[in-house]
Amino acid sequence: MDSLTQIVLGAAVGEAVLGKKVGNKAMLYGAIAGTIPDLDVYVGKLFDTVTALEIHRGFTHSVFFAIIFGWIFGWLISLYEKKASTKEWALLMFWGFITHPILDAHTTWGTQLFWPLDIRLAFKNIFVIDPLYTLPFLVFLLMAMFQPKETTKRRKYNNLGLIISSSYMAITIIIKGITYTKFSHALKEQGIAYKEIETKPTPFNTILWSANVETDDAYLIGYYSFFDTKPIKFYSYPKNHHLLDNYIDDISVKRLIKITKGWYTVSEKENVIYLNDLRFGLLSVAPNFQQFAFSFEIAEKHNKVVINEVPRNREKAKQLLTDLWERIKGN
Repeated sequence: MDSLTQIVLGAAVGEAVLGKKVGNKAMLYGAIAGTIPDLDVYVGKLFDTVTALEIHRGFTHSVFFAIIFGWIFGWLISLYEKKASTKEWALLMFWGFITHPILDAHTTWGTQLFWPLDIRLAFKNIFVIDPLYTLPFLVFLLMAMFQPKETTKRRKYNNLGLIISSSYMAITIIIKGITYTKFSHALKEQGIAYKEIETKPTPFNTILWSANVETDDAYLIGYYSFFDTKPIKFYSYPKNHHLLDNYIDDISVKRLIKITKGWYTVSEKENVIYLNDLRFGLLSVAPNFQQFAFSFEIAEKHNKVVINEVPRNREKAKQLLTDLWERIKGN
C-alpha cells in the first residue's frame, strides 16, 4: 500500500499495543515501524532493474524480519525511552513490521511474507491506493491522537479505525469473489475458451474491476463496474512471446518473466523489444489501449542483455483518472 496508509496502520497498531502507557509516542514509533519495510525501494536503487524488482517486498516484508528486527529496534528504543520495557517496545515494533506486509499481501504485487521461501502472497483484492480504506482510518487515528492517553475514548477511536479498515478489507475480498463470478459467466456466455483468469480492482476504487484472461495465443482484458448495464467486453492482446526468442536464454530475462508470474506480452516498436507486465494493467481503461503500467525495454549492448523499466507518461496517468471516472459510472 501507499506510504500514508502504512504510516496510519503502523501508528494505529502502535497505539493499540502501547498507547495507554506511553501516549502519542506509541503512534510515532508505530508509524516509523510501518515505514521501515519500504526502505527496500532505496536499497533496490543500488542494483539493476530486475534485481530491484526481486528485492522489493522481499526480506523486509517477511516474518523473519519482523521478529529479528522487532527485537533489535525495541532494544534500541528502550535505551532512551524508559516508560516501557524492552519487551514492550519490541512487541510494538514487531506488530508494526508484520502488519505492513500483511496489508501489502492484499495488493497485486504481494509480499514474500515467508522469506527466504520463494512464495509471494498476492490476493489482489485492493489497489495500492484506496481512499475508502485510508481516509476513515486516518480520521479515527487523528481523533484518538488528541485524547489523553488514559481515556477510554482514545482507545475507542483507535479501535474503531482498526475495525472499520479491517471490515472494508474483508468486504473487498467478497467483492472480488462476486466480480470473478461475473467475468467467468461472461466468458462462458460468449463461448470464450480460456486457461486462466485473474481479477483485480482498478486504481483508487473497488467498484470497477478488471480481468486478465489467458487464451492459447493472447491475453484478454475486460472491465466490469457494478453500475454496468451491458455485457462485459474483452479486448485481445497477442502474447507475441516469440519476439523474445533472441533473449529467452538470458538469465535476466528469465528472472523478469518469473517476476511476472507468466502474465506478460511482448511488443516491438522501432526494432526495440518490450516486455509488458499484465498484472498491473494499462494506463487507461479505454478500449484497446496499448500502454501498460509496467513495461520493460530489452536490448543488447556490448554483447550483454540490458533491461530498463519504461518511464510512465504523466499526462496519460492524468487521463487515466478521467477515463476511470467515466467507466466507473457504467458501460
